[in-house]
Amino acid sequence: MSANVSFPLSRQLAAEALGTSLLVAAVIGSGIMADRLTDDTAVTLAGNTLATGAILFVLITIFGPVSGAHFNPVVSLILAIRGELRWARAAGYGAAQIVGGLAGTALAHAMFELPLLQISTTVRTGPGQWLAEAVAAFGLVFVILIGARARPQVIAGLVSLYIVSAYWFTASTSFANPAVAVARAFTDTFAGIRPHDLSGFILAEILGALLASVFATWLLADIRPSNSPTQAEQTP
Repeated sequence: MSANVSFPLSRQLAAEALGTSLLVAAVIGSGIMADRLTDDTAVTLAGNTLATGAILFVLITIFGPVSGAHFNPVVSLILAIRGELRWARAAGYGAAQIVGGLAGTALAHAMFELPLLQISTTVRTGPGQWLAEAVAAFGLVFVILIGARARPQVIAGLVSLYIVSAYWFTASTSFANPAVAVARAFTDTFAGIRPHDLSGFILAEILGALLASVFATWLLADIRPSNSPTQAEQTP
């Protein structure tokens, strides 16, 4: 998920903006489509889940070699903290992701002939929702950090499958992404979230991501093999 510095920053920002836009369009558009086709909320969520997981796999695969395919400010933040992404580049990524997400909302609405931007009225708040978002972000960042070291060639599949699963085991349906959360505040459809509820979600996402980084760093830290001599044993 690290950026490929051989690409100009302008192309990387374009990749992050376009990727986040298509991700949000898929999240919101599939929710609108499913909601129009059925009155069963479980079926609607299943359709929303399938579309989100599928588009994530595609987007990470095609944009990964260009920008690292973050599409998520907390991913960019964590990589900057870990020294794997320059802070200025991370800030640019975050701005591109937010702008791209809003464009994705407008695109989804345009396809379904809705007002381009709406203010969501869907209530998503409370300790359970915040904990769910912290768990969702923890798992996402942990999968990225561990997966990038253990099996980097299958990271697109790992992230996509995690999100598909987290849609169903978290109370919040796993936003796990501040840019996507902001974009979803401007749709009064199945995928929406009240703007008033954004701060709780975003703070929980950042906290979960930071905890994942700390734990992944500890888990993957190089340790001395148990059979190697200590400094005291090497001293004559």
